[in-house]
Amino acid sequence: MSLDLLFGATSIVPDAIDGLAAAALRHQRFTRYGLLDRGSYEIAEGVAVPPASIAHAAAATGRTLRVIASRVLRLSAGDYVLAHHDPLRDDNPVELVLDLSAVAVPDADVWYRRRGQPFFRVPSAPGSLAIVERGPTVTSNHAYVSRQRPDAVVVRLIALLG
Repeated sequence: MSLDLLFGATSIVPDAIDGLAAAALRHQRFTRYGLLDRGSYEIAEGVAVPPASIAHAAAATGRTLRVIASRVLRLSAGDYVLAHHDPLRDDNPVELVLDLSAVAVPDADVWYRRRGQPFFRVPSAPGSLAIVERGPTVTSNHAYVSRQRPDAVVVRLIALLG
């Protein structure tokens, strides 16, 4: 494992998925999550992760990786995911954030925090793939999608690899 990875290596790969493949992954059976002290969003669990995304993560980290868990989150106007809803992990996994959105949504970022301090921002960028090493002090949150954008929809595949 590289020294860089031990300290939370991150990268963003643009154009990691084409529009047709992203559209196919957007069509899931979603369930509403609504414990408002943690988040407000829709979720589909156990979604297949594109092999190319896993290969990008393996190349970026120098590790052999397999999917531990995956889900697709859909956030619409008024939705969010709070950082204290994100469990801490001590097994040093790698997290992928594959943006499946049809269009970019301004300020609908994913923020990664180490000991509560922001260290990496993943902007809304359809087709992009973010690769983030998750250490025992790293959490993330999905920023509030403004109600001033009533048609805004952000769809992200989140995969945990180990």
